[in-house]
Amino acid sequence: MSIPLVDLKAQYATIKNELDTAIHHILDNTAFIMGKPVSDFEAKFGAYTQAKHAIGVSSGTDALLIAMQAIGLQADDEVITTAHTFIATVEPMMQLGLKPVFVDIDPVTYNIDVSKIAAAITEKTKAIVPVHLYGQAANMTAIAEIAAKHKLHILEDAAQAHGSRWNNQAVGTHSLATTFSFYPGKNLGAAGDAGGIITNDDAVAEAARLLLNHGSETKYRHVKIGYTSRLDALQAAVLTVKLKYIEKWTEQRRKNAAYYDELMAEIPNVVAPKSDKQARHVYHLYVVRVPRDREAVLQYLHDKGIGAGIHYPIPLHLQPALAGLGYKEGDFPHTEAAAQQIISLPMFPELTKSQMEEVAQTLHEAISVTA
Repeated sequence: MSIPLVDLKAQYATIKNELDTAIHHILDNTAFIMGKPVSDFEAKFGAYTQAKHAIGVSSGTDALLIAMQAIGLQADDEVITTAHTFIATVEPMMQLGLKPVFVDIDPVTYNIDVSKIAAAITEKTKAIVPVHLYGQAANMTAIAEIAAKHKLHILEDAAQAHGSRWNNQAVGTHSLATTFSFYPGKNLGAAGDAGGIITNDDAVAEAARLLLNHGSETKYRHVKIGYTSRLDALQAAVLTVKLKYIEKWTEQRRKNAAYYDELMAEIPNVVAPKSDKQARHVYHLYVVRVPRDREAVLQYLHDKGIGAGIHYPIPLHLQPALAGLGYKEGDFPHTEAAAQQIISLPMFPELTKSQMEEVAQTLHEAISVTA
């Protein structure tokens, strides 16, 4: 049995008629840039995330780039974040002349270790960017307390956390702004690149809207130097359809994770993911830990048709593109250990019990063969 890491075809099949109708409506009306399809999605996504403003942009990376400027970060400002994330979290920082300052992760949740944030703060620190990794919200209570004490902004990277909550509050509640990716494989995914920003701050929303559209407040009047970062109408139409199903899909992901948990408990030398009691984990990814022979285990899974992956094999502080930051191997031991041991197993709402059983059985075989 071949089981992909993510099965976008299975999702498309369940809502094909709705998606096709929405896409053809855009094509029939040739309304491709901005306009009502985008504003309709923004209104619905804002309601879903409990935010006053939701702003559609062209990608999750652009969402971070624009949000960092919109909240007032400037060159040479230091921003505290985690090295256990995709490079898109810090690419905009580098492009804007900001300085990413990494701290280690909590080895249980893989999110930023809040106990290490205070020691990383200097007089140049202006913001904290927690990443809600794999779909589990970071400890926003502690992060908000630290930010308030040191007068720092919080910008949440929720690229993997659509619908996630901390203490029953939606991600975004504790911050000045929060960004999302709608990359096709995300829990809420478009049919191409797309992203979004949410905020309750009018000034941040206004600044973001200017920046995403060439700094233009009205046609041909440009008050800032901006970008071409608009969410196109086709993607907005796809996202509006899918948004109706996000809670159904989320609950199915959580059920799948619970069944995986049962199956993983029977496999020696495999550590299942742990969900913080205060978090609503939405399981963008189901990540297990294999303390030894990870590469051999991964290869065995691939050979048997299991689409497992690694998120992420090289921590940011060891990436060649970020060598100028001056970090070295050994600086963040929990981050580095995770990068060497984690495996992402297939996870999507349409995943069946028989598929999960096949994944677990094959993983068990892999552990036995490589022991």
